[in-house]
Amino acid sequence: MLGNDYGKEYGRIDRFYKNIIGLDIIRRFGGAPGNEITFLGNGETQIELICNTAKTGIIHSQNISIGFKVDSLDRMMKFIKEKNIEIHSGPFQPNEYIKFFYVLDPNGLKVQFVEIIRK
Repeated sequence: MLGNDYGKEYGRIDRFYKNIIGLDIIRRFGGAPGNEITFLGNGETQIELICNTAKTGIIHSQNISIGFKVDSLDRMMKFIKEKNIEIHSGPFQPNEYIKFFYVLDPNGLKVQFVEIIRK
């Protein structure tokens, strides 16, 4: 499970992980005043999004990313472009078995899409 703290961009973040990544909302509940917590996922792995309306300008380390396996990197790149989301970097193919690219979520966290190539 990945925990991520978001402020005022929470609605955009929520829609990004649901509509672009394709994660289902597992549960959502209120926390402390001004906080809302949402768990999204498919299967065992879940992402926890924490909305804290008092926070603004969240900064992520450039060394942190989350990754999602896709069946076709080319189809995912086309889908991303159709949604007017900028490709942050890539595509990369460091060897014959893997290729990937990155986008940024609405709060600046790097999101990797990776295709495993079976030979």
